[in-house]
Amino acid sequence: MNPLWNAPPARLLLSTKDVHIWRAGIDLPGRSLQELEKTLSSDERARSERFHFAQDRSRFIAARGILRLILACYLSVEPGSIEFSYEKSGKPGLQNAFCKTGVQFNLSHSAGLALYVFARGRGVGVDIEYTREISEMEQIVEQFFSARERVVFAKLPTSEKQDIFYHWWTRKEAFMKAVGEGFSYPLCMFDAVLAEGKPAESLEVWRGEKEGLGWSMWDVNPAGGFAGAVVVKGEGSDVQCWEWPG
Repeated sequence: MNPLWNAPPARLLLSTKDVHIWRAGIDLPGRSLQELEKTLSSDERARSERFHFAQDRSRFIAARGILRLILACYLSVEPGSIEFSYEKSGKPGLQNAFCKTGVQFNLSHSAGLALYVFARGRGVGVDIEYTREISEMEQIVEQFFSARERVVFAKLPTSEKQDIFYHWWTRKEAFMKAVGEGFSYPLCMFDAVLAEGKPAESLEVWRGEKEGLGWSMWDVNPAGGFAGAVVVKGEGSDVQCWEWPG
């Protein structure tokens, strides 16, 4: 998917068929960061203080603050009033009265750019990666990818391997975040490579031989030099892409 990142409408509506993908730059000036930090909860501010590097701290504040602003548009509340709960994997969700809305979301950020996904009543996951060179790429594939993926990867031209690696990796990360199990879900237990002729929009991921899980998946091009993927439970989605004004 090479989306057109449009300005969002004045009123955001999220039906059970909608999947909204947002892109946002998170390298922001100090005044903007200060305003976003005011919307964070005390535990989010404490978490930001644990980052060793100032840039990482600033990007965390921006990514979480923008998340709150977008959610506030869907929920028609003040950003600072939103309460989160966290699964064992660390995946955030809405807490208390907010969870009754059915709004599901996920976020990921890398090298100054963030991706968000929102749906209603459906599990979602997203991942974005800056596509730098990785000297350990072959070792990562051998250790963490499935047998089928390793075979396909070995046959690829060297010039294509880095791009393919990031496409597959973001699909895997997005799927693990969607199911809420994080890295406790073995990476080698499902294929991120699509069967020949199979559309990306109807990805079926298998965990072993007995358990089949039906999901929809989109490769998303966030910007030049980045790879991204979104995974959503079920099929038949109306996907729209928005640009956070920043």
